[in-house]
Amino acid sequence: MSVHIEQIKNESSAAVIEIILPIQQIEFNVPITLNDQPDLLDIENAYYQTGGGFWGARVEGELAGTIALLKYDHDSAAIRKMFVKKEYRGKELGLAQRLLETLIAYCKENQIRHLYLGTVSVLQAAMRFYERNGFEKIEKSALPESFPLMNADNVFYHLAIK
Repeated sequence: MSVHIEQIKNESSAAVIEIILPIQQIEFNVPITLNDQPDLLDIENAYYQTGGGFWGARVEGELAGTIALLKYDHDSAAIRKMFVKKEYRGKELGLAQRLLETLIAYCKENQIRHLYLGTVSVLQAAMRFYERNGFEKIEKSALPESFPLMNADNVFYHLAIK
C-alpha cells in the first residue's frame, strides 16, 4: 500500500473533519463538537499563520490520519489533531509514527525546541505511543503559561527536541 505524508490546507477541511469527529465522538465518547474546534474549518489561519503546520497521511490516496502543530511561542509548539482511522492503525503502516516523525523534523528545521501536548486519560494507546517516542508526562502546572489549553485534556506531555 502506498503511503504519502503531505501538508494539509483548507481544501481538505471536510476530509479532516470526517476523520476526527467520529473518532472523538463515537469511538472515544469525548463530548466535543465541530463548534468547539473552529480550527478545523480554517486550518491555514489556525496553524500556518503562526508558523505551525498540518499534515495528513494518505493511503492509496485516501486521507487516513492527521497531525497538527500549533506554534504558540518562539521555540515552543503544541501537537494537535493526532488521529488515525481505526482501520489504518498499528505498526503495519506506522501512520502515527510517520506523522509524528514528519512533525518533529519540521520542528528541528524551524528551531522549535519544546513540544507539548494535552490528551485525555481514556486514550491509553495514544499515551503509550507518546511515551514510546520520548515524551515525558508532566503536571498541568508544569505547562508554559502560554500553552493553549483544551477543555477536555487532563493528561499532559513534553518533549525536548535536540
